[in-house]
Amino acid sequence: MTPRENILARIRAQQGKAPIATDAERETMRSHIQSHPGSPRPRMEWDPVARFRERALGLASTVDEVETLDAVPAAVSRYLKANSLPRAAVCWAEFAALDWGAAGVEIAVREARDTDLVGITGVFCAIAETGTLMTMSGRDTPSTVSLLPETHIAVVRKSRIMRGMEEAWQLMREEIGRPPRAVNFISGPSRTADIEQTVTLGAHGPYRVHVILAP
Repeated sequence: MTPRENILARIRAQQGKAPIATDAERETMRSHIQSHPGSPRPRMEWDPVARFRERALGLASTVDEVETLDAVPAAVSRYLKANSLPRAAVCWAEFAALDWGAAGVEIAVREARDTDLVGITGVFCAIAETGTLMTMSGRDTPSTVSLLPETHIAVVRKSRIMRGMEEAWQLMREEIGRPPRAVNFISGPSRTADIEQTVTLGAHGPYRVHVILAP
């Protein structure tokens, strides 16, 4: 039994239930979620891609767009050069096969370390309503790559831009089922105003977030 399962089993014991949920219990919960009416929401009569771009820029992210996935390394190279950043990055395995060498960018496919200055990731999906990136932790999608380096570059496929948070969670339920260990929501660079109410970027994470929209 994993630590997570042990904790849940102890909670269920206090409720007078068996340590592991039965199939009937799981089906009851799935039916409840599917039948539960959605809460009132504002009108969303906008194009999701355009809205996402607008909201992401409003959160101090920067946004670029490429016509093919193969063009991502060149777009990354341009961004790194424009911001005087090193042409080296830690990267998710999803993009390892792209031709980074031709763009003059050296990548390492692994979890991020404290010496890494640039991290390149994909996303599980993005949320147009708020300009937010949604990532899921996993063996090939380590959260450290988006959280530890000073600069986070995220490749977002336009087909994965959901209208709102509700659609993002529904997509997770349909494609993954149970959430992974960590679900991260990234809305622009890390920021805080704890000290004298002065906004400071990068206090608890990247102070640059660059989004590359791809097909």
